[in-house]
Amino acid sequence: MSKKKLSLSALVLMVFTSVFGFTNITRSYYLMGYAAIPWFIISCVAFFLPFAFMIAEYGSAFKDSEGGIYSWMEKSSGSKYAFMVTFMWYASYIVWMVNVGSGIWIVLSNAIFGVDKTQSWSLFGLDSVKTLGILAIIWIVFLTFISNKGVDKIKKFTSFGGSAVALINVFLFAGGILMLILNKGGVGDSITADALLHSPNPAYAGGLQVLSFIVYAIFAYGGLEVVGGLVDQTENPEKNFPKGIVISAIVVSLGYSLGILVFGTFTKWSFAFTQFSAQKITLGNVSYIAMNHMGYQLGLAFGLAESAARNVGLWVSRYMGISMFLALTGAFFTLIYSPLKQLIGGTPKELWPKSWTEQKNGVYTKPMIYQAICVVIIIFIVSFGGKSAQQFFQILVSMTNVSMTLPYFFIAYSFLAFRRNENIERPFVKFKTYSTVKVAVAVTCFIVGFANLFTVIEPAISSGDWLTTIMSIAGPVLFALVALLLYRRMEKTKGIN
Repeated sequence: MSKKKLSLSALVLMVFTSVFGFTNITRSYYLMGYAAIPWFIISCVAFFLPFAFMIAEYGSAFKDSEGGIYSWMEKSSGSKYAFMVTFMWYASYIVWMVNVGSGIWIVLSNAIFGVDKTQSWSLFGLDSVKTLGILAIIWIVFLTFISNKGVDKIKKFTSFGGSAVALINVFLFAGGILMLILNKGGVGDSITADALLHSPNPAYAGGLQVLSFIVYAIFAYGGLEVVGGLVDQTENPEKNFPKGIVISAIVVSLGYSLGILVFGTFTKWSFAFTQFSAQKITLGNVSYIAMNHMGYQLGLAFGLAESAARNVGLWVSRYMGISMFLALTGAFFTLIYSPLKQLIGGTPKELWPKSWTEQKNGVYTKPMIYQAICVVIIIFIVSFGGKSAQQFFQILVSMTNVSMTLPYFFIAYSFLAFRRNENIERPFVKFKTYSTVKVAVAVTCFIVGFANLFTVIEPAISSGDWLTTIMSIAGPVLFALVALLLYRRMEKTKGIN
């Protein structure tokens, strides 16, 4: 029985759900206001489109390979290059677990109280940052223990959380349009040329800070790896796949841009992020503060009293907290074993101790334990660094963004070797000439490299924050060195000089 192919609309929907992230709207509005919109459009044209087509060509050529991105690059640029990039890609999920393991408590606080109370939490007399670190460590150990027993039942949990998050997107757009109607126009910041070019956030008023925002925009388009396996599953791929990618890029870019515009029409930036919130804003809690403010404005638009409008805000924030907690928990159960499974299962067995390649309940149990130890150590180092909660989450977000986007640079660069290799059969080809390949690779590598460079150096240059700069560099460098040592170990085992 033949497998049903993806229609054009199904392809667009799948790419959209894999890429689009609601919190990118509120985070971007907080950092840049309306000025985030041009960068989303630039990143869409210069990164999303060319990189998606590269992934599509890789995926169609190696559709039968189980190693994912390792297989793509191993056959193009050699096994050492492929393994180091794959290991770095895997490492980004390590940093993701560090980030979300600490940030999920903010989500839970909003689910219970409607506001972020984590900055007043204390265990054993420790401050809030150290307390969140301890809770994150307990969380990682608990999830690793459960995942080692099998994770089949988690699929329903993940699906439920994903549906709840999808409703948040509907609520933002429907609620925003409703407020515009009830208020007979916007009550937020005006949409002007100056607003599109200059951020109201003093921290993003300078050139370096603005340029470093590109990495946030690129990160918002993350998840493109899923595209690689969809080419051969699409109806009439030669025609529908390029069209689907272009439509997806437009839809995702418009989704982010319109989301920021809608949010701005009922939000005065200076009020929402200074006066409205008595709590200290971090990149970990800003989305909940923003949605709390939206609920508050919706209550006022319906003519409710001040106290009643604030209660509406609390319940909106609670709903977002509940839905995000469910979604992140489900994602955690998946990502705690899925990238590790691809790393161990898709690369040469000689790279790993024999006991690491043995599976139980569909997962590599021993590597998962070492993975948990690694995450716990990083959480301990970051959370016990003695800095404020705001810098704590800034460090985690910077580490995540750099670690998750840097492999894109190497995957794109390897595309040159992929297209030069005439022995590789390519069922799907978007870039018809090698000249267009070089242009696409140059543009993609430039914007990814440029964004990461400025993200790394900006904290040190603008505010002397060397800790964030060092931690942003330390993650990718450390894991690249670990990958090199593992590969050298395999070469020595095989007697290769």
